[in-house]
Amino acid sequence: MEIENLAPHVQEIARALGDKLSEEQIAEELRKYVDVYRLSIPMAKRTIVKKYGGDADAFSSGIQRKLAEIRPNEPVVDFIAKILSTNTKEITAKGEKKTIMFGFLGDETTSLPWTAWETEGLDLQKGDVVSVKGAYTREYQGRVQVNFGNRVSIKKEDPSTIAEVHIAQGPPKVVTIGELREGMGFVEVKGRLLSVDSREVIVQGQAKNIFSGIVADETGKVQFTAWSDFKLKQGEVVRISKATVKSWRGIPQLNFDERAELTKVKEKFPSVEELQKSGRRMISEVAGKGGASDAVLEGVVIEVRDGSGLIVRCPECKRALQKGTCKVHGRVEGYPDLRVKAILDDGTGAVSVVMGRELTERLMDTTLDECMSKAKEAMNFDIVKDMIDERLTLKVLSVVGNVTADEYGLSMIVKEAEPAKHEVKPEAEKLLVELEATE
Repeated sequence: MEIENLAPHVQEIARALGDKLSEEQIAEELRKYVDVYRLSIPMAKRTIVKKYGGDADAFSSGIQRKLAEIRPNEPVVDFIAKILSTNTKEITAKGEKKTIMFGFLGDETTSLPWTAWETEGLDLQKGDVVSVKGAYTREYQGRVQVNFGNRVSIKKEDPSTIAEVHIAQGPPKVVTIGELREGMGFVEVKGRLLSVDSREVIVQGQAKNIFSGIVADETGKVQFTAWSDFKLKQGEVVRISKATVKSWRGIPQLNFDERAELTKVKEKFPSVEELQKSGRRMISEVAGKGGASDAVLEGVVIEVRDGSGLIVRCPECKRALQKGTCKVHGRVEGYPDLRVKAILDDGTGAVSVVMGRELTERLMDTTLDECMSKAKEAMNFDIVKDMIDERLTLKVLSVVGNVTADEYGLSMIVKEAEPAKHEVKPEAEKLLVELEATE
């Protein structure tokens, strides 16, 4: 990002923070979140204000964003969009019947579902271009949903104020799975089904079976959701045409319904086992894409973070307790667990990884019971964290899992982990020295 392009954003952050940071420090922080962590400029600005004690919610109010930049569970979002569809239905809330409106809206970056909970005096028609202030968002079935509450302001605008809204239509674009991005319109991909599962969801008050899993080719893997029964079977090679791509925390997801065309492909193609093991990515590549599904990463453990080792979880929500207290359920009688929280670096970037009990026991060649015994003998739970630190720091691990991105960078909940097949301790030590020298 060029320095002259930073200036207005730096000055806006400086006004929100007062004298807490110099403009040079703000510029450095902004570059890091935009260029390294790949956040949008509005999200990066809000993150910096929140990090250094400013009122992030008030700061974000009035910042108009593209729909693709909006994330779930934001209390205030402002944007300009075109109404793509409108519907009404009657619901019962708190024992009273009321009418709500819902549909889809879009701009040139993506389309999102919307719901208006207060409809008195609200006149929204398909094709209207509206300027919205004070909406809020939620997550529903893995995607962002925009809500118009009683604090929202909606103003109709001239249609020329918004660029052409991209709606999936026309012939699909033939792409590899590694090329999938949100907002591509209709796409066509070919891949082998690595997994297929079904579940029941409620859509507009009706039960519906949907099918989800992972499909892969030589360039990558992607999670899919099929909203119609195409008789999908694990292991088959399929060509999926007229699918669309949405994104959740940077991870592309393939969606297709009865409009899609699906054909079984009988040709030479990598096996399930080959595709499961393939797909190793550099962390910088994943950061550039904003996330990845079922990614294979390999790097050096440069830090075992606080919160690793023996922890106690809430029996209700499974959150880790702090001094016997759950943030949601208060003081509870918890149960012990093991985990590893670490930073993995491959020289091109870093990712925060979290591994549960099973993987921790396997990597440490121990059990939860053995760890509990050692902690009780030493009368110190931290001894287990120290053991993990000694065993894993500077070790090279190969990990598999979904990589997501937020204001704090990349993170992975690890599904599989194992020591790397080759020994690179000298390179790992050199990397750690270089990292420490930059602090």
